[in-house]
Amino acid sequence: MKQIEEVVAHQRAFFLNGNTLDYAVRKEQLQKLKEMLKTNERGIYHALKKDLNKSRHETLTTELGFLYTELDFAIKNLSGWMEPTKVRSPITHKGSKSFILKEPYGVSLIMSPWNYPLQLALAPAIGAIAAGNCVVLKPSEHTEATSALLADMIQDTFNPSYITVLEGGKETSEELLKQRFDYIFFTGSTEVGKVIMKEASTHLTPVTLELGGKSPAIVDKDANINLAAKRIVWGKFTNAGQTCVAPDYVYVHEKVKFKLLKAMKKQIKSFYGKEPLKNDDYIRIINEKHFNRLVQFLSEGTPLHGGDTDPAALKIEPTILDKITWNHSIMQEEIFGPILPILSFTNVEDAAAVIRAKEKPLALYYFSEDGKMQEQIMQYLSFGGGSINDTIYHLSNPHLPFGGVGASGMGSYHGKYSFDTFSHDKSILKQSTKFDIPFRYPGNKFAESVTKRIMK
Repeated sequence: MKQIEEVVAHQRAFFLNGNTLDYAVRKEQLQKLKEMLKTNERGIYHALKKDLNKSRHETLTTELGFLYTELDFAIKNLSGWMEPTKVRSPITHKGSKSFILKEPYGVSLIMSPWNYPLQLALAPAIGAIAAGNCVVLKPSEHTEATSALLADMIQDTFNPSYITVLEGGKETSEELLKQRFDYIFFTGSTEVGKVIMKEASTHLTPVTLELGGKSPAIVDKDANINLAAKRIVWGKFTNAGQTCVAPDYVYVHEKVKFKLLKAMKKQIKSFYGKEPLKNDDYIRIINEKHFNRLVQFLSEGTPLHGGDTDPAALKIEPTILDKITWNHSIMQEEIFGPILPILSFTNVEDAAAVIRAKEKPLALYYFSEDGKMQEQIMQYLSFGGGSINDTIYHLSNPHLPFGGVGASGMGSYHGKYSFDTFSHDKSILKQSTKFDIPFRYPGNKFAESVTKRIMK
């Protein structure tokens, strides 16, 4: 597609002319982005309601509010982030000064998913702008209303040679990946992430991959059960489970299993009512294909709560499944929907060993009052990030990096970590010309003996 080639070429020329480098320019663009969101709030609420049936509360807390926090944090701290970082020089470099410059990569491609179509498109873009990059943004084609609004907002706010949105399906993504970008940021499935990485290798383009996996919630026998139930239900069924860090399954100690299930059922009714499918604010499944995939899981195990569906509205009731084993198909892939399998254990060390043997998840949640065991679980298991006695809340802290490890991704962002992700650390040594230490030069036996003494 010639249009895509032209967009990338124009952005490269814009970047190489130095239009994105100054602090004042970067700060102004971040402020413009924030003003853009404020001006279009009404349209944003409408678009997300149309695409996913998101309520104003859920849009504010999981999409807009998050972006406002990120923007304010970046605007406040940008000057400090851009300052060169001074580092020490060894004695062998006497007279020199060493420092690190944060250099923008150039033209960046951000490919975002459908589950949080505004937040996951613009949160990485905040980091790219702060770091001084140009941005080509490819939103998901599955959230048409939000994608179209995003394209219109960006077009009305920014120079397309600086930031632009390219809509389209698989063909557009494939054509974009043929271009030479300086950085690629992708949020989505592990399988597509592998494709992104393979295509990026053609031009040796660095990537950040924000993927997923089966993120466990472990509930030990000494946990505060009522709070654990409340926080697991909130983390799991927000956005109808279509969240990359949602608890994918619960691993609960058999001594407190019954009490936890009872408390979780109570919390589901409290949050979504006795008939969630009739709740006007309950999130729908993104499309029929994903809906049908999730419905197949409902035939596994024993439903302890929920299980009803509304195919016309693409809604699935918050569901808890018991009698699930690791051999069931629901435990072979990330669920990404409002279905929560329950497994039990008698010894938390054994449960941790089972989890450790599987692919590294994006998140992990451990509920316990035992500080020593909390520390052991956090250190023993490998995962992107997580919480103790809570779920998903860690990702809204701009001081914490958010990202995966292994099959759940690579690289991180949020807060300063977003700025760092889109910046190259350029090492600089500034040498003195007032004197010249002779030890490094050949032909001097005394210098050789001194060098040996210093460098050993």
